[in-house]
This record gives sequence, structure tokens and C-alpha cells, in this order.
Amino acid sequence: MLFRTAGVPPAHDHERARRPRSAAMSAWDRFTETFFNGKVMLKYLPDILSGVVVTIELALLIVVSGLLAGLVLALLRSLAVRPINWLIIFVVDLFRSLPPLVIIVLIYFGGPAADISPSGFVSTWLSLALVLMAFSEEIFWAGITSVHKGQWEAARSTGLSFGQALLAVVLPQALRLTVPPLTNRTIAITKGTALGTVVAVTEILGEASSAMSNSYNPSPLMMGAAAYLVLFLPVVVAARWIETRFAWKR
Repeated sequence: MLFRTAGVPPAHDHERARRPRSAAMSAWDRFTETFFNGKVMLKYLPDILSGVVVTIELALLIVVSGLLAGLVLALLRSLAVRPINWLIIFVVDLFRSLPPLVIIVLIYFGGPAADISPSGFVSTWLSLALVLMAFSEEIFWAGITSVHKGQWEAARSTGLSFGQALLAVVLPQALRLTVPPLTNRTIAITKGTALGTVVAVTEILGEASSAMSNSYNPSPLMMGAAAYLVLFLPVVVAARWIETRFAWKR
């Protein structure tokens, strides 16, 4: 008969106690090998960086052109010419209602039917810029109409023309009111650059998806996610600071 020493578990108990830890280690190794494979990441890092450059170029074009176009439409709408206002309202409501992906596909694949062959980059830029134009026009218009009527009257009483009163007195106050919604909407739309993958734009997600298909490993997709964080997290933080900086004091 075998006797067990008090307080000392047998050898097979030690092995059983060690098994969960070794199994956990192997599961973690499989996880890192799948999603954070160093060799795969190093191989496709130049492609991801190339996609970052394309994403930055695309985002800057979208923001500048979309916001400027929206501001111009809001200023034209303030002239109160009914046919122009009806046309602006129709265009704005149209692009606010359509999904950006649908607009990209229409421009890219519908352009050749009109003897226009825009590239995937141009199609993505125009589509997202039109969407941002539509939303920013409504935001600018809301800011302009929220300025008290007395500001208009005071400006006109000093001899300023309608245009001078609008640009010198009303618009600066309206822009201050539009900062929070504009920053949020701009961030939301510029992240839509990932939709460019549908028309073969080699931005971050496009490069990451291609690398993932070639390597049969999702590690490039993790690099793409990290690149989006590096690009847009500072923008989100800056937008929060801008909102606080330009908020009305209570």
C-alpha cells in the first residue's frame, strides 16, 4: 500500500496544476501569432505607411473643399433669393440622404457613361466632400439664423451694406456657434475615406486588406487600426479642445 506524505500532493497533481497555465500560454501565443505577427507586420509596414499618406491627402482635400463649399452655399442662401434657396435646399437634402458609398459608386461607375472617367481617388474625394458640404451648409445656416436680428439692425444702422454686415458682424458670431457640430461632423465624414477601398483607393484600409489577403494573416489589419488611431485620435482631442475654447461662457 502506498502512503501519501501529509501536505505534499502527488506528482500527477503537480502536472495537473501546471496544465492550465501552459494551455493559457499557448492560447496567448496563438493570439499574438495571428493578430500581431512581427514578421508579417514588418513586411507590410511600408504598404501601410503608403496608405497613411493617401488617407491624409484625401482627408485634407475633403475637409477643405467640403467646408468651403458648405459656407458658400450658406452665404448664398442668406441672400433670400427663392429659386436659389430652393435649389440649395434640394441639393443639400439630396446629399444628406444618400449614403456616401452609393455616391462613390455612382460617380466612379456612372462617370464613364457621361464621358468622364474619374479615378477612385477623385470619386472618393468628390463624394465625401459633397456629403460634408451638405451637412456643413446646414450647420453654417443654423449658425447664421441663430444670430439675433438686432445684430443685423445695428450693423445696418452704421451704414454697412447687407454683404458687409453679413461678413463683418454676423458671420464671425455664427462661426463661433458652429464649431462644435462642425468638428464632430468633419471627423465622422473624414473617417469615411475607408470607403475608397470599394473603388480601389490604396488608403490605409485598402492596403491593410490587400496585405491581409496576401499574407493570410490579420496582422496588417491591426496595423491599419493602429494607423487610424494615430491619425484621428489627436484630431478628436483637438476637436474637444476647440469646442471648449470656443464655447459660450455660462
